[in-house]
Amino acid sequence: MAGRKRGAAARRRQAARLKVGVAGGGLALVLLAVFWPAVRPYATGALILGGAAAAGWWLWRTDRTARGRDRQWRREEAVKAGHRTLAEVDAMTGTEFEELVAGLCRRDGCTDIRRVGGANDNGADVVGRLPDGRTVVIQCKRYAPSSTIASRELRDLLGAKVHFGADVAVFVTTTRFSRPSERFALQHDILAVHRDHLGLWNNGASLLTLPEVNGRGQGDSRHRARWKQAYGK
Repeated sequence: MAGRKRGAAARRRQAARLKVGVAGGGLALVLLAVFWPAVRPYATGALILGGAAAAGWWLWRTDRTARGRDRQWRREEAVKAGHRTLAEVDAMTGTEFEELVAGLCRRDGCTDIRRVGGANDNGADVVGRLPDGRTVVIQCKRYAPSSTIASRELRDLLGAKVHFGADVAVFVTTTRFSRPSERFALQHDILAVHRDHLGLWNNGASLLTLPEVNGRGQGDSRHRARWKQAYGK
C-alpha cells in the first residue's frame, strides 16, 4: 500500500515537472516571437559562431585522425622493414623491389613518390621529392648478389637525372658496385646504395643518412672474402 502511494506521488511530481517544462517552453517561444526583431541579430550571430566553431572542431578532429593514421602506417612500415630480410628481398620480382624502395622513401618522409619503372622508363624506376624538397630520381636493380654493377648502368642514371630534371640521383641495388662504377658515382655525385647499405636502410636507417657513407668502400678484405664465399664471386 505504501509503495503504491509512493509510486503515485512520484508520477504526480513527474507530471508536474513536465507541465512546468511545457509551460516554460511555450512562454519562451511566445517571448521569442514577440521580441524576434530585436533578438534576430544576436541569434544569427550565435548561429554563425556556433557553425564556425563546429566546422573548426571537425577540421581539427579530421586532421588529428589523419595524422594518427599516418603515424600508425609509418610505425607498421618500420616494423615490416625490420622483419624483412635481404634473402626475402632477393626473392622479389623487379617490380616488387621498386615498390619496396618507394615504400622506404615514403617511410623516411619523402613526398610525391611514384614508381615509373617499366618499358620506356627513361632510366628511372622511382621519382619524387626528399623531405627537404629536392627532387630525386632512383634506379633500382635487383640483381643476384654474385653480380656487379658496371659503370654504364650509372651513366643511364645520369641520363635519367637530366631527363627528369632531378636534383639528386640514387642507385639502389641488391649487389655491389665495381670499383670503377663506385668511383664514377662519386665523381658525378650519385648516391650508390649497395647491398650492405640497403640492409641498413631496410632495417631502419634513414635515406638521408646514407650520403654520409657513400663511397666509403664495400667492406674490408675479410668482408669481401666472406662475400665471395657466400655468393660465389
